[in-house]
Amino acid sequence: QVQLVESGGGLVQAGGSLSLSCAASGSTFSSYGMGWFRQAPGKERELVATISSAGGRTYYADSVKGRFTISRDNAKNTEYLQMNSLKPEDTAGYYCARARYGFTTSASLYSYWGQGTQVTVSS
Repeated sequence: QVQLVESGGGLVQAGGSLSLSCAASGSTFSSYGMGWFRQAPGKERELVATISSAGGRTYYADSVKGRFTISRDNAKNTEYLQMNSLKPEDTAGYYCARARYGFTTSASLYSYWGQGTQVTVSS
């Protein structure tokens, strides 16, 4: 059974940084694309970033481009999201997800989701 466990969320002041991790188990991690999504109260789930199975291809939402960096370590079965220059509008629950296949930016093509970790950015 596939399990995804996020960690690293917390409270930070605007302009600060946080690093999220997602530990995966139960499948061949290196075979699948991975992604980070976020959802704020009263808002729809938003794709933040995605990364291909080998890590060579990435995608970022315009709202985080240049501030966030997605990466993965297939030897450790772990995905990361480095978040810099955080803004209050980045406040949300952040979720990692595993794609059904390879690289995709479509939320409907992600099969497994973590429980999420809260990121709160104060102004």
